[in-house]
Amino acid sequence: MIRRQFAMEKKPAYLDESLSFEERAKDLVSRMTLEEKVTQMLHSSPAIPRLGVPAYNWWNEALHGVARAGVATVFPQAIGIAATFDEDLVYRIADVISTEGRAKYHENVRKGDRDIYKGLTFWSPNINIFRDPRWGRGHETYGEDPYLTGRLGVAFVKGIQGNDKKYLKAAACAKHYAVHSGPEAERHSFNAIASVKDMRETYLPAFKELVKEADVEAVMGAYNRTNGEPCCGSKTLLIDILREEWGFKGHVTSDCWAIKDFHEGHMVTKTAPESVAMALKNGCDLNCGNLFGNLLIAHKEGLVTEEDIDKAVIRLFTTRMKLGMFDDPKNVPFSDTPYELNSCDEHSDFSVEVAKKTLVLLKNEGNLLPLDKKKLKAIAVIGPNADSRDALQGNYFGTSDRYVTVLDGIRKAVGNDVRIYYSEGCHLYKDRSSVLTAPRDRFGEALAAAERSDVVIMCLGLDATIEGEEGDTGNEFASGDKLDLNLPGLQQELLEKVYATGKPVVLVLLSGSALAVKWADEHIPAIIQAWYPGGRGGEAVASLLFGEYSPSGRLPVTFYATSEELPDFRDYSMKNRTYRYMENEALYPFGYGLSYTRFEYSPIRAEKTTIKAGESIRCSITVRNVGSMASEETVQLYLKDVEASVEVPRWQLNGIRKVFLEPGSEQEVTFTLTPRQMALIDNDGKAILEPGTFEIYIGGSQPDARSIKLTGTPVQKIAFEVVGERMELEY
Repeated sequence: MIRRQFAMEKKPAYLDESLSFEERAKDLVSRMTLEEKVTQMLHSSPAIPRLGVPAYNWWNEALHGVARAGVATVFPQAIGIAATFDEDLVYRIADVISTEGRAKYHENVRKGDRDIYKGLTFWSPNINIFRDPRWGRGHETYGEDPYLTGRLGVAFVKGIQGNDKKYLKAAACAKHYAVHSGPEAERHSFNAIASVKDMRETYLPAFKELVKEADVEAVMGAYNRTNGEPCCGSKTLLIDILREEWGFKGHVTSDCWAIKDFHEGHMVTKTAPESVAMALKNGCDLNCGNLFGNLLIAHKEGLVTEEDIDKAVIRLFTTRMKLGMFDDPKNVPFSDTPYELNSCDEHSDFSVEVAKKTLVLLKNEGNLLPLDKKKLKAIAVIGPNADSRDALQGNYFGTSDRYVTVLDGIRKAVGNDVRIYYSEGCHLYKDRSSVLTAPRDRFGEALAAAERSDVVIMCLGLDATIEGEEGDTGNEFASGDKLDLNLPGLQQELLEKVYATGKPVVLVLLSGSALAVKWADEHIPAIIQAWYPGGRGGEAVASLLFGEYSPSGRLPVTFYATSEELPDFRDYSMKNRTYRYMENEALYPFGYGLSYTRFEYSPIRAEKTTIKAGESIRCSITVRNVGSMASEETVQLYLKDVEASVEVPRWQLNGIRKVFLEPGSEQEVTFTLTPRQMALIDNDGKAILEPGTFEIYIGGSQPDARSIKLTGTPVQKIAFEVVGERMELEY
């Protein structure tokens, strides 16, 4: 259309594919009126027919599959993906998502559909730190650790954006920048106070990596204030750090309707024109919402200049140019992505393989698992999450073209050879399943099922109606956040009554966050953390139950023993938070997970035991499968600064490797630790490498006593010395 329009005149510069995207964007914007420019700064950007600019809606989601736009492959929720500890796998997931996004986009354009959730600008991933297990949106993240979050976030962005030298496959967005993890009910007015040390040590590293290493195209500001500044209009975050320090060249978008919070919630401005001026002047280019319409008033009042507006609109059209939206489709490598690839069998089957890798075996007393189908006549499948689609998909999800619940998966796995007794048991969080019945209306049925079975599979936990984003959850007790870490409603009581029947119980927890299941740990012989495992997640759970593969998932968050030991939810200090700073023993530690086989680790081999400040150190270890089943192992390296001059994490994850080993086989794994990884963050927020003693731990878990007790496998340790002068490194 564009080319036909300009066929009779000299081709304008913005259609000249030999020029840089930025040059072309500048030319296009120079031809717009002020009013047209402002309209292009809204997430729903209208067409400009005289320039051949089609309408475009910037708002799309792809947290664990293309979301909210009909059928797509539904992968496990992000927190489950984090449990894989697998960068390569995350890249492959994101590559599938962007392929399906391209397929859907081009088909929708052919049909004239340019609606919300139909574009190529994906507002994913969520790389906030899951610092408190009560936060409702924590299951959208990659967990509590900055290193793991950064590595998986980088992999996701690279998979979304593709590896073409000229064009983006799709545009990823790092959110929510920067210090954001609850409380949900207060996010429109809340001020998150974080020390510069915590900022640089915990909350900012993943964002920095996505900008500097993955070249993420977009960044989304958070709703809240951070240290007094609203994140979507923060000079400190958006200009000083993001653009000037890190060199970010892409565009910044607000969270949805966040800019009106400046004057309605945060009270840092008095009027809408003042709010939009603050956002624009401090680096926000795109408004999810419609408040940027007030930029015309702000311009008239002298609060912003047309040059300010131009700068933002040029960034936005540079992104659209990178996506190939103004180029000959023949020259854009992704424009011929066939629609048939969307939710195809290959992608769907891959989602099941991913789901298998997300599951974490928390307990397996007496090797109750895997179950032997040949020895079973009847199985009871009980619980509100046993046959729940909601428990498969989490939030920000697409529509799977086939759903397999845990109940469905078990039925498929055993066929007609084993009788299945099913009971909901109880409502997810209410005291009855029907409004007309008495409380505990499904208890009798559940107990009858248990009594008639050889083994009971209890499917308990949460879903996104309980934990999620403010305004999205259906839970009347909290605005997306959990009030505590207990099993909700009557689930705990049901679990205890079923256990009292004397039948062996396997507890399958479907949730996006840690639960304080101390009683279950003391009584239930086998426990699986299944997260929200995706559209066909029930197949993965059933495969694990019956030993078709060995589990390799590891916890990306700490499971606490009680709710009471948590610090105040509103306190953003890292003191006593996450495995890096916690004071009490965990119920199930970060990095923990069991297998159906056993691994042994050789002593660590290091090239040197003394290095000069500024040098890297290389170390290796040999992992051997000494069990009877082929399995993946998640090899983890933790680094401890023994002689730090300031408070530092007790140890910090700094390396992950996935290895697959047949019984009796072994593999050498090598890590390189850089000076930057050895550096601490001082109280001024500077990265300082101090001479002194460091310890390296390598194994299948953290080096804490609880992990070693639970796994029965020691973690190898070696020390090395850094000599020379104290030095400051680039953050």
